[in-house]
Amino acid sequence: MAAISAWFWSEDFWLPHNVSWADLANPSPGVEYPRAVHLLNAFPLALGIFVFRIFFERFIAGHCAHLLHIQTEVNRRAQPNAVLEKVFTSISKSPDKRQLEGLSKQLDWEVRKIQRWFRHRRNQDKPSTRTKFCESMWRFTFYLGIFTYGFCFLWQSLWMWDTRQCWYNYPYQALSPGLYHYYVTELAFYWSLMFSQFTDIKRKDFLIMFVHHLATVSLISFSYVNNMARVGSLVLCVHDASDFLLEAAKLANYAKYQRLCDFLFVVFGVAFIGTRLIIYPFW
Repeated sequence: MAAISAWFWSEDFWLPHNVSWADLANPSPGVEYPRAVHLLNAFPLALGIFVFRIFFERFIAGHCAHLLHIQTEVNRRAQPNAVLEKVFTSISKSPDKRQLEGLSKQLDWEVRKIQRWFRHRRNQDKPSTRTKFCESMWRFTFYLGIFTYGFCFLWQSLWMWDTRQCWYNYPYQALSPGLYHYYVTELAFYWSLMFSQFTDIKRKDFLIMFVHHLATVSLISFSYVNNMARVGSLVLCVHDASDFLLEAAKLANYAKYQRLCDFLFVVFGVAFIGTRLIIYPFW
């Protein structure tokens, strides 16, 4: 294991020439550099975010949904049937013609009745509009809050206005409390999303989103450990800039404010193109 660890954390790969991990572990008095142990603080914070999310969605977002007359739809539940349930959970949620005909003979049901059963069963697992509204309101609140914090912090940072400052004297760049809190909070949020995926209603993009969250956690963690936190903070802020607008458009859609939804989606599109396709790659 020691050999694998030494290979993975090779200084030739992670650090500039003639810089060692020992150099970053022993900074000058009064100077703090990012350390891997700092990232452990993200786990209790992620748990706290997860618990707060439950409280927020139930008592705050739920109350807002009630004020906007967004109620939980009552989907017609499929009648219990062990054979069809087994097919639904282990074979296919949308059986083809051959499977339908086989089930029809086995159960002595009409094909249309079996198709109707599967439709009701699929709808039974879909999250209600109220559930999706509460989830989007939580994401909107967090994204807006973390973007506001990050933007205000970076506004006072030299590297926001001159990105060359991200590399001056790298990696001997002191870690400020503001940068530490920004990074650890972002990391904790994405850890909380990985936790909540297993308790939320399963969606078709479960695996894709899990890989996305895992990649995000990895990028945040490794960029922190080798002190690329300055450029990393810019990347985080650029990505957060459009996320809250997308969630706002979803909220308007769930509340059936179609004009507002269309307007917000256009603003989101402009912000997304401007930040992720122009600022991010070129600046």
